[in-house]
Amino acid sequence: VQLQASGGGLVQAGGSLRLSCAASGSTFSSYVVGWFRQAPGKEREFVAAIRRTTGFTSYEDSVKGRFTISRDNAKNTVYLQMNSLKPEDTAVYYCAAGRGVILSAIRDARAYDYWGQGTLVTVSS
Repeated sequence: VQLQASGGGLVQAGGSLRLSCAASGSTFSSYVVGWFRQAPGKEREFVAAIRRTTGFTSYEDSVKGRFTISRDNAKNTVYLQMNSLKPEDTAVYYCAAGRGVILSAIRDARAYDYWGQGTLVTVSS
């Protein structure tokens, strides 16, 4: 599975961006796909995840109500719609996919098998 993340950019606080994670090499239909982010000088952290078969979603508390993860199985793509962006959302955003991710590990980066290259999101104040 190869993952290609895109959609990052520079936006003012309060603005919106939509990130895309396109998969190739496999339909990864049974995978969990997650978004993680890493800000300068900080550890990588969980943002959101979706189970492609059931549509089950999970969000990090600070993005609940602002970010929405969704999937388009026909396009083999997962999206992260980010609204009401804040300067603290500035980071490199990575998408990841895992075949056997259990619910209790959905926020753990170590549970994911494949990673995209990252896309930079910069939110100015």
